[in-house]
Amino acid sequence: MPGPKRLDPSSSPRAMLGAELRHQREKANLSQDELGAALFVSGSFIGQLEAGTRRMLPEYAARIDEILGTDGYFTRNCEAATKSKYPDHFAEAAEAEAIAVSIKEYAPQLIPGLLQTEAYARAVFRAYQPTATESVIDELVVARLERARLLDDPTTPLMWAVLDEAVLRRATGGRKVMAEALQHIAALIRRHRIIVQVLPFDAGAHASLEGTLKLMRFPDAPPLSYLQGLGTGQLVDDPARVAQYELSYDLLAASALSPEMSLAMIESMAEAFIHEEPR
Repeated sequence: MPGPKRLDPSSSPRAMLGAELRHQREKANLSQDELGAALFVSGSFIGQLEAGTRRMLPEYAARIDEILGTDGYFTRNCEAATKSKYPDHFAEAAEAEAIAVSIKEYAPQLIPGLLQTEAYARAVFRAYQPTATESVIDELVVARLERARLLDDPTTPLMWAVLDEAVLRRATGGRKVMAEALQHIAALIRRHRIIVQVLPFDAGAHASLEGTLKLMRFPDAPPLSYLQGLGTGQLVDDPARVAQYELSYDLLAASALSPEMSLAMIESMAEAFIHEEPR
């Protein structure tokens, strides 16, 4: 069985901490489960810290220094590894997303961030923060568009989205913005870069009525799921819960239109936003 993937410590502060944590843990002859037990976390969480898919919080850093006798190394370097341009509730998810090999997402109300156009993202952030200055909105939009550059790679990550029909029909930013946003998604589909299915209204009750769902897989760490609400977010690593969310996603995909029918609906809605008079 191949050993764990060797991180490039120069790639990011988090990768540096993860590589050093693995080195110090192995030096102390501790398994991931043993170190996790001392921190009151799972062994898979330790694996995610080492792989760089989870951020090391200051309280964990201090305890790791104590357990491994690393003379404050992790405490000193933790601050740089936890800085983020994303909101606190989303920072870990965004950073994990950046190194995922596959991303599956159910979107009940909004086009997923990775698939948004600049105008659509601006409309979303302005709706969230109606009194914010333009410079604040600009920073948020730039960060979102930088995230979307993940899809510049022709194959990785695999992106599979299930969009509720409400996502297509809600005229976020107005009809012109919405038409452009749907055309952008259609173009990504036609380039075979993403898989998209539409969950129609007439599908009725489904497995994720209570909100959004994002699933991420990694080459050398356990999978994660992310659940998001209004100004809140939860990154889940418990294997049983992740497996439950994966089943929910499979059920959503089974209830949704085929990719071919979904593309036809997306392009039809884009045309409707361009040519039809609003009701």
